[in-house]
Amino acid sequence: MTTRWLSPEEQRAWRAYIAAALLLEDAIDRQLQQEAGMPHMYYSILSTLSESPEHRLRMTDLAERLKITRSRLTYAVTRLEKDGLLRREECQWDKRGSIAVLTDEGMAVLERAAPGHVETVRVHLFDHLAPHQVAQLEEIFTGVARALQGDEAGGPAEDVPWRRRSGKPCS
Repeated sequence: MTTRWLSPEEQRAWRAYIAAALLLEDAIDRQLQQEAGMPHMYYSILSTLSESPEHRLRMTDLAERLKITRSRLTYAVTRLEKDGLLRREECQWDKRGSIAVLTDEGMAVLERAAPGHVETVRVHLFDHLAPHQVAQLEEIFTGVARALQGDEAGGPAEDVPWRRRSGKPCS
């Protein structure tokens, strides 16, 4: 098999993506640690639960939505549970599974953290893009995510699992 090396343009785009992704994640983590005392992963767990019906989600589904391993999720949920931000309940229809439930305290913490988080995302990403570039960014990364998930045909953008389902300011 012949290696399909990146063209100079592809190499520059790849390196720009890597640099931007790492720097953005670092900025988000730093802001959330300073203002909310939690890493971006924990915020994402709380945010995902806040957008789920009744603020609850089966652990397996939560791990899938967040694109993390179940063991990594279990570790994070244990910490969030210890802090009173969520609780686990037994799954009624599958005794092997459990459900993560956002507590009122968890929702309050999320609501306090959301404005700073959204401002950080805006300042470090969206303020540097023209409106047409925002649409392009969504189109590009929706296509990449679908391809990585094995759904290259792709349905409408509304069907993607990370699409927000509520008007809440949490992302």
